[in-house]
Amino acid sequence: MIAIIDYDAGNIKSVEKALQFLGEEAVITREENVILNADGVILPGVGAFGDAMEKLHAYGLVEVIHRCVAQKTPFLGICLGLQLLFESSEESPGVEGLHVLDGKIVRIPAENGLKVPHIGWNNLTFPNKGRLFENVPENSYVYFVHSYYLKAADEKQVTAATEYGTYIHASVEKDNVFACQFHPEKSSDVGMQILRNFIRITKEGK
Repeated sequence: MIAIIDYDAGNIKSVEKALQFLGEEAVITREENVILNADGVILPGVGAFGDAMEKLHAYGLVEVIHRCVAQKTPFLGICLGLQLLFESSEESPGVEGLHVLDGKIVRIPAENGLKVPHIGWNNLTFPNKGRLFENVPENSYVYFVHSYYLKAADEKQVTAATEYGTYIHASVEKDNVFACQFHPEKSSDVGMQILRNFIRITKEGK
């Protein structure tokens, strides 16, 4: 079973539906015991960094997430969920992120006529081999919706990247923690393969 963390963010139901489509049991929850006993955990979301951190604190989920990561449960952040795993975001100055991973979230530069937010399909390159991208061809297209992007402190953790006015760290992996700036649940067959890979990871060693 995969637990999807419920902190009143947008886009949570679409992740649940994608997992169910793949035949995986999924539950949207903020119950500590359910999250800590799940085979895998997903932190999805669309919204503002500061508001999201406020909700995670209000629901007592910050400590739960850290315990989940510490006990080596496979953990996947999606879109805002990726951003929350890092230190801070220019969107909400002074607000500390979960700091599970090292790096900062910065605003996409509005240059060369590029629209911000970045909404649409972009291709991925794979600077480092990542388990989420097994059987996913390089230059596959995935769906993004974001105004801010990740600058990871350790580029060895960056498993996928894209270009949108700047070089964007689109996915990272460190031990049991995975994250995608794009939306696999909205990225057609490529996205389903990425989620399928995450499901496989949750079952390894069981």
